[in-house]
Amino acid sequence: MADLKAQDKDLIFALDIGTRSVVGVVGRPVGDRLKVIDVEMAEHGKRAMMDGQIDDIKQVGALARTVTERLESRLGVHLERVCVAAAGRALRTQKGSFILELPEDQSIDAEQISRLEAGAVSAAEEALRHDGSDRRQMFLVGYTVAQYRLDNYPMANLQYHTGRKAEADVVATFLPGEVVESLYAAMRTAGLQVASMTLEPIAAMNAAIPAELRLLNLAMVDIGAGTTDIALCRDGSVVGYTMATVAGDEITEAIMRSYLVDFKTAEEIKRAIGESEELIRCRNILGQEERVAVNEVVQVIQEPMDKLADAIAKQILNVNGNAPSAVFLAGGGSKLAGLREKVAIQMEMDEKRVAIAGNNFTLSVFSDNLELEKPEYATPLGIAISAGLGLLNDSYVVILNGQTAKLFRNGVLTLRDILLMNGYSYADMVGKTGKSLNVTLDGKRLVYRGEPAVPAVLRINGEEATLSSVVHAGDEIHFIPAGHGEDAHRTLGELLGENFYGKAMVNNAISSMDRQLIQGDVILTLRQTPPKETPPDLVQPQTPSPAVQPAPAPLAAPAPARPAPRPREVHFVLNGNPLVLPLKEDGSPYYLMDLLEHSGIDFEHLDRAVRLEVNGIERGFQHALKEQDSITITLA
Repeated sequence: MADLKAQDKDLIFALDIGTRSVVGVVGRPVGDRLKVIDVEMAEHGKRAMMDGQIDDIKQVGALARTVTERLESRLGVHLERVCVAAAGRALRTQKGSFILELPEDQSIDAEQISRLEAGAVSAAEEALRHDGSDRRQMFLVGYTVAQYRLDNYPMANLQYHTGRKAEADVVATFLPGEVVESLYAAMRTAGLQVASMTLEPIAAMNAAIPAELRLLNLAMVDIGAGTTDIALCRDGSVVGYTMATVAGDEITEAIMRSYLVDFKTAEEIKRAIGESEELIRCRNILGQEERVAVNEVVQVIQEPMDKLADAIAKQILNVNGNAPSAVFLAGGGSKLAGLREKVAIQMEMDEKRVAIAGNNFTLSVFSDNLELEKPEYATPLGIAISAGLGLLNDSYVVILNGQTAKLFRNGVLTLRDILLMNGYSYADMVGKTGKSLNVTLDGKRLVYRGEPAVPAVLRINGEEATLSSVVHAGDEIHFIPAGHGEDAHRTLGELLGENFYGKAMVNNAISSMDRQLIQGDVILTLRQTPPKETPPDLVQPQTPSPAVQPAPAPLAAPAPARPAPRPREVHFVLNGNPLVLPLKEDGSPYYLMDLLEHSGIDFEHLDRAVRLEVNGIERGFQHALKEQDSITITLA
């Protein structure tokens, strides 16, 4: 290792981690093309990948290390930075929408649009988590804005417009976290640092369909061993990704079943189909030597080939809506004799418009001594081309809080994109205002607002930044998520105020003043007059002075004696029993609430609601009672 040179900054090392093999490509940009210096391939000894996803991290890492060391030995260079691509099998697409309330008389700027789109992407991710189909951590691959609306009016561009309410609908594409993490872990096991990550269908398209051809509506179909990845372009951009679970392995397995051979032997038979020999020699699992006729094998694989062609056509039509202008078949499976024609039939396209990829590779890549125009090279060459020719901004390392950020998208990357791609949500960027507390007091709805959020810290290379700030190669991002505001809270006493005197019920239950109110509580009060107290320092009336003492009045005849008035009472029937109460001193009526203490219910330890009725009609506890009213106060 000591005699190896360090990897130059412009030396590109790409690894294609496939289901059947690992392919390494080393090259450097020369003008507007990538010059490929060396290529190395090694097959997995046993299945370490399942349908394009890493199953055995240690085994994949070891094979990647083997490919790397072979290249290092021939080139005399210590390869440490690698460009990789994630399989498209686990891609999940979800729609999301978000509404942003806007300040009055202020035009919409790029930062507000960033917040709007980030909110819609987070809504899409949240929908994935809650639809029951996927609760894993998801990483954003990319998104497209399907529609903007301003005050409910559709808009193509919101910037510089004014309004009260902005909305965005997006279609976002995600990869499950374990797909990303397992690829990073395998590269760490191989002693490599991931310099860039993209998607396999994007990489294959960058090799098979150069940017200048993407004004046309084209489909790129990468047929691997475990999966068939599909990407579509139109008007200069990649507009959709999809995949089919039918791929080359289904054809290999059909050969295994027909000739009782192991997987490796079936692969050799499949590869020999296009060669000139009429008979293929093999040994079956019984140890018997056999000679298999090529035309017989061709018949055996017709059914799985039909399924593959049908799956490709259905996926393209589902994403594209109709047949594209042309279809390019890439990957090892594309070389199967007759598959191109079957795809054309299923797509109802002219056979000439379905081609095997490879003819366009020379527009982006070349070599002095290697034959590169092979369809199985589409993905490994595409990964190298993407990084070497700057087709992906994520071909550069960006540091987020001291760690290499995970990046996927094509084109310009903003701080918002970086954060979304690394698992942060809209709430992390903007924060959430604390939840409001909504209660009803004596029939009036009251709303207490939560505390505002604590703003996030956003810095690029030590300078303050915004969500819409563009991130460049080598930038270091420092991000502290926004803090959520405290939820609104009130006790019953705080709600009523310290001057309140009387009784209060919360949800039909007598409550103490220190009760913590919760969302939707209904409070009813009966305010009472506080008892009057005689001030202790009240001065007694003085005896008039003798100088002014009036003359005594003549004695009057005593008034005739009157009988004392009888106490006045009010009569009720409570829960079927008579109840007699004295009239209140101030002459006010009795209220339903006044009779709670006579009901025999322990209101301090209620476990059910209370039923309150007067003369058979449900009433609130502020209902005024009349003589002989029949009252019911029972547990519901």
